[in-house]
Order: sequence, then structure tokens, then C-alpha cells
Amino acid sequence: MTAVLGTPTAVTPEASIRWCPVPPPYGPREQSEAGRQAAAAALAAAGSAVRAVPRATGGRPDFPRGYPGSIAHTDRMAVATVVPGAAGVGVDIEDAAVTERMARFVLNDRERRTLLAPAGRHSPVELFSAKEAAFKALAGTVVADGLLFWRIGLVRSDAGLVASFGGLSMPVWVCSEAGSSFALAVRRYGTEEPEGNGRSTADGGSGEQ
Repeated sequence: MTAVLGTPTAVTPEASIRWCPVPPPYGPREQSEAGRQAAAAALAAAGSAVRAVPRATGGRPDFPRGYPGSIAHTDRMAVATVVPGAAGVGVDIEDAAVTERMARFVLNDRERRTLLAPAGRHSPVELFSAKEAAFKALAGTVVADGLLFWRIGLVRSDAGLVASFGGLSMPVWVCSEAGSSFALAVRRYGTEEPEGNGRSTADGGSGEQ
């Protein structure tokens, strides 16, 4: 069961994060409805007069103009985040263990060496969540066409992590508790990097966007 996690340290202050439990029988319909309820609450907290979040083409949630957001869920808990004025938002929650084999596939050599304990301070599930959140925040960009989430690169920053791919970069905040992990990625306008600097050298989630 996914716990309601606290806001990650130093998370962007304008982010509205709301949680909603998934009711029994915990199926896809209940998970989707809980995600929509969390999104409506996050939009209200952000000041949006529009609270409905219909599905766009491809199944992604279509947040109101000026209030970009993201939804994620497990079978027991949903979360939504809205960041007014952002170029893109991605949120992810995970409560399943990331095996060593999965970590080798999702994380490149540098990420495993510098970000995982003991050299780093992150767990495999936190880094998995960070890449999923960044993947969602990249939705709708040119570089998102054909993007696979594990090819997103992660590096440390003073506030947490920075994710990058295809010349775009963004901060990612992560936290975990009782085996569950939460990640939030916020892409701002004008965050392009010089061509090539954002690409991961990797050899190789949960819920909605």
C-alpha cells in the first residue's frame, strides 16, 4: 500500500500536490477516478476555476491551459500535482521493489556509481520514479517522440536531481517512506541545453501522466 508522502525538501513552492485513496475493489476504474479527484483538488488549490481533467488523445490527462499537471497512482493511492505556468509537469509514485536486474537496465553505469548508496543518497526505486516523472514532464515536446524513460539522464544537484534528454533539462525532487517513492519533475520554459548535453548514455511506472 502506498503511503501519503510528505512534500520533498526544497520542492518548487508553487506546486499544488494532492492525494486521494483508491477505494475498493482497487481496480483501474477506481484508480482513474481517484486520480481525477486528486487532480480536481490540486487545480482548486492552484487557483484554477476549471477542475475537470478529461483524457486527451493517447489517454493522457488534459489539464486546463495555464495549469499544467500530472497524475499518478498505484492500486491503493493516487496523487496529482499542478504547477501553474510550467512548461511541463510529471509526477510518479512507486511502491514495488526495483530489483538489481531492473536497476542495471534502467540506470546507466554513471548513475549507479554516483547516485545509488553508498556513494549517493538515493535508492533504486527513487531513481526509477525520477525517470518516470521526467518522462511525463517531457510529454508533448519534440524530443518525446519515441523517447524511452530509461534513456533520460540523471545527475545530482543541490536541491536533488536534474533530469535531461535531447537538449532539455529539469529539476526532479524525490522522497520515499515505508518502501514507497514519490517523484516530481517540473520543466520550465527556456530550459534548453546545448544540443547533445542532455542525452543519457544508458544501455538500455505507475499510473497516468
